[in-house]
Amino acid sequence: MREFFVVDGRKLSYLDFGGPGTPILALHGHYNEASVFAPMAEALAPRWRVIALDQRGHGESDRAQRYERDDYVADVAAFHRHLGIGPVAVLGHSLGGVNAYQYAARQPDQVRALIVEDIGAVVDCDWSFTLRLPRHASSRQELVAALGSAAAYLECSFRRSEGGWGFSFDLEHTVASQKALNGDHWQDWTAVACPTLLIRGTRSDELASTHAADMIARRAGKAFLAELPAGHVVHHDAPAQFAAAVEEFLSVQG
Repeated sequence: MREFFVVDGRKLSYLDFGGPGTPILALHGHYNEASVFAPMAEALAPRWRVIALDQRGHGESDRAQRYERDDYVADVAAFHRHLGIGPVAVLGHSLGGVNAYQYAARQPDQVRALIVEDIGAVVDCDWSFTLRLPRHASSRQELVAALGSAAAYLECSFRRSEGGWGFSFDLEHTVASQKALNGDHWQDWTAVACPTLLIRGTRSDELASTHAADMIARRAGKAFLAELPAGHVVHHDAPAQFAAAVEEFLSVQG
């Protein structure tokens, strides 16, 4: 079920996939939105109830003036407060992964377990792909053709308007967000106190195996690594294995 709440005059949207299970907050990456977690939510039900945020500038949430690190983390905190569900597990992919571990680092009493999907403690994002995305297509088929193999990863964000087809995010806003994501975030990563699962795609062009190993080593005994046969979007490329890894980790955490 889609719901909304307001923070500082901005509307934020989220999907509560429902059920009787223990809540998991889910944070998507760039080019995506809350609906991307529908297959995972189905796979984890009924034991786990996935509640996924359309982060600022994405999906049905309002565009924002800023896309800085503190802004995203503040949105996650507001989302969590709005739900009123107490300490939870938080899962994030890429952009959402950094948002998740920064929230866990800065609000340790609110996050009892953390799952970070294919993003590092140092981020060097290349936004050239964003600048190559089509701004407009006359039909869905034309948009799919223009995107090629990337279409499968972006289709949850396709939107139809009077003028044709595009996305549920603005290209300029995405570039601003990607620029703000770049940087050294080791301080936040090492400050996370809760048990953490880092999931890496073995074909990832974002998170190198050596960097992932370093992330685990710097949080020895508290962080664990799962490497699955996938690219950067592990939950898409290996959905069953991804859901199984998440469920196994969370089951151990209770």
